[in-house]
Amino acid sequence: MTVADCLPVTEDVAWVPVDDPSAAGRARRLAAGLAERLGFTEKRIAEVGIVVTELATNLDRHARHGTLLVRSVRATTHAAVEIVAADRGPGIGDPAAAIEDGHSTAGTLGVGLGAVHRLSDAVTVFSEPGRGTVVTARFQQAGADLADTDAAGMTRPITGEEVCGDAYAVMRANGRLRLMMCDGSGHGPLAASAAREAVRVFCERPAEEPPEQVIAAIHAALRSSRGGAVAVADLAPAERRVRFAGLGNIAASVVLDDRKQGMISVPGIAGYQARTIRAFDHELPAGAAVVLHSDGLTEKWRPGQWTALFESTPLVIATALVRDAGVRNDDASVLVGKPRP
Repeated sequence: MTVADCLPVTEDVAWVPVDDPSAAGRARRLAAGLAERLGFTEKRIAEVGIVVTELATNLDRHARHGTLLVRSVRATTHAAVEIVAADRGPGIGDPAAAIEDGHSTAGTLGVGLGAVHRLSDAVTVFSEPGRGTVVTARFQQAGADLADTDAAGMTRPITGEEVCGDAYAVMRANGRLRLMMCDGSGHGPLAASAAREAVRVFCERPAEEPPEQVIAAIHAALRSSRGGAVAVADLAPAERRVRFAGLGNIAASVVLDDRKQGMISVPGIAGYQARTIRAFDHELPAGAAVVLHSDGLTEKWRPGQWTALFESTPLVIATALVRDAGVRNDDASVLVGKPRP
């Protein structure tokens, strides 16, 4: 059996709506407390606070419907703090110039991005004039390399809940990338418990096991839970193929340029009803991305809604999809796999 990497995972997830100046202080305290718990140095904790304050202040001053996400990303021996700022504001005309120190353009989110770029270990800015901006920033512990640039996900709970009933996991082994998503039935802690159990089973299965057998194992494990919809995609870029098995209403597609090719799930509920669990092979062209999402997102989105979104990082793609295709009356989750060339 191949020993596979089924990390990193995201924890301590907090969404902070930025609708007044006080939101910056709340977001800074959350991020600084998270960095402290992860063992960051005092200097690094202060730098995390500066970046969060800059992003939140810019959202308050220049954006509409601005939100900050603060979370930890953990690997086996290392951890990172990840900050994501998203808005539907006026956008940035020249993102490359905006991350230079001292650059400021009235009416854009440019103020402070120079400090964000200088202090963070990794920064990505995606912006479309008139559509909004996504900024992602990561702070890693010294010497850490989480090696997860080929896949990233995002979960957001339904309004009124603190925890999301959706969960996902990523496994890497033998040059392949395996994605799993579970949408626990209902909302809140019980749905989240079912989704976490699906993650546990997925990460314990052999990397060589076909996706349909992984789904069958998750189905058996969820019998004592609320159950849920679940999907597994096995990406083999060297073979230009993705093998996909889905049980229930997890949406899945292969995206390349302006094309979005759906993948086939079968009806059922993991833990309750699964008459036939099947997998299907789909073409995976070079440069394509694979997207899984729960029914907290509308399936009507199209790659052509954005300019070059799918040329950006998986985390930026996932964030823009939640922002623009997510609905507030359900948990929402997106997982994006984009194999390296």
